[in-house]
Amino acid sequence: MPVVALLGTLDTKGTEYGWLRDRLLRGAVEVVLIDAGVAGEPLVAPDIPRSVVASAAGADAERLRRAGDRGAAVTVMAEGAARVVRRLHDEGRLHGVLAIGGSGGTSIATRAMRELPLGVPKLMVSSMAAGDVSAYVGTTDIAMMYSVVDIAGVNRVSAPILANAADAIAGMARGFAGTPAPPAGDRPLVAASMAGVTTPGVDAARARLTELGYEVLVFHSVGSGGRSLESLAGEGTFSGVLDLTLSELADELVGGAFGAGPDRLRAAGRAGLPQVVSPGALDMVKFGPLASLPDRFRARHVHVHNPSVTVIRTSAAECAELGRQVAAKLRAATGPVTLLLPLRGLSTLGAPGGLYHDRAVDEVLFRTLREELRGSRVEVAEHDTHLNDPAFGRAAAERLHALISSAHATARTTR
Repeated sequence: MPVVALLGTLDTKGTEYGWLRDRLLRGAVEVVLIDAGVAGEPLVAPDIPRSVVASAAGADAERLRRAGDRGAAVTVMAEGAARVVRRLHDEGRLHGVLAIGGSGGTSIATRAMRELPLGVPKLMVSSMAAGDVSAYVGTTDIAMMYSVVDIAGVNRVSAPILANAADAIAGMARGFAGTPAPPAGDRPLVAASMAGVTTPGVDAARARLTELGYEVLVFHSVGSGGRSLESLAGEGTFSGVLDLTLSELADELVGGAFGAGPDRLRAAGRAGLPQVVSPGALDMVKFGPLASLPDRFRARHVHVHNPSVTVIRTSAAECAELGRQVAAKLRAATGPVTLLLPLRGLSTLGAPGGLYHDRAVDEVLFRTLREELRGSRVEVAEHDTHLNDPAFGRAAAERLHALISSAHATARTTR
C-alpha cells in the first residue's frame, strides 16, 4: 500500500491529525504520523515521536520544551522533520506528505516537504495559503490549500476541506506508488526563461534546440520561475541556459510584483555553464491588478495585460541601470556567454507598431550593455530583428548549441 506521512504539531493539532489519519486509513493508505510539537503532550499517539524528530536535528525535545523559545523550537523541529521524511523516502517508505497548520506548523511541514525530490506528492493545508506562499513553497512542487478557517477543530467548514485534502493526497500517493520512475533519458537539459510577451521567440528557440537533441525546461519569468531556474542551474542540472527573458530584473529594480531576487542571472555564471542571454522584456515592469499600480507610475504607458497583471514601460534611466546590472552579472560568469541584442524590439509590446516600441529608449539599454561589456570575455552579437522573430529564436538556439558543443570538446581534451 502507498504510505502517506502526516506531519504536524500533535500537541496543538492532534485531534485534527487523528481525524485525518482515520480518513486516510479508510482509503486504503498506510499512514505514518510524525510529531513535530514540543510544547505540550501529544493529543494522539504518533508513529514517530518528537524525540526522534528532535534527535534527527541533533537536539533534545525535552530541553526544547523547557527552554520555552517557540521560534528556536520551530527551527529545530523543521530541520529534524526534513531529515526524517527524507530518510523515509530514501528507504522507499514514503509516497506522499500531508500537513495542516498555521504559520508555525506550515513552516515546519513545508521545510520538510522541500527536502523531498520533485514529483513526490506534497500537500499543505494552511491558514497562510491565501497570501504570499513563496517562503513556504520555495522552488519545489508543494501544493498549498487554503483552510478558510483556522485549524482549530473539525467542524462544518473544516471537515469537507480536510476530507478533500486527505482524499487528494491518497489519490496522489496511489498514483505515485504505482507509476514507474521515468527513464533518466540521454538528452542534455537546457533551461529557458519565457514570459507571455516573449513566447514566440522562445518557442522558436525551444523547437530548434529540440531538433538539435536537447530537452528544454521552460521557466515562467514571474519571480518563482526565475528562482527555480537559478536554483537548478546552481545544482548543475543543465548543460546550458537560454535566458531570453529578464523581466524579473526590471521588477526587482523598479518595485514590480515579479522580482526574483538580487541573485537572478548569477547561478549559471557561477557554475560555469554556457549561456545565451538576451534582454527580453526589459522594456516593461509588471505589477498586479490596475488598482495596485502606485500613483507615481500612472503617467507612464500603462497596459492592462490581464485582470491580474498591469505593466508599465521602463524609462531610459531604468534601462541604463538595467544594462549596468546585466553586464556586471555576465562579466562575472566563469563559463562562455553570448549576449544577443534584438535591435527592433524586446517583446510583443516592444515590436514595431507595439505600444512599447521605442527605439531611442531601447538604444539606451543596448548602448550601456555594449559599453559595459567592451573588452570583456562576453561575446555581444546584434540582430536587426525583434526578439519574437522566429529567426532570432533559432539563432539563439544554434549559438547555445555551439557554446555547449565547444565546452564539451574542451572538457574531453583536458581529461
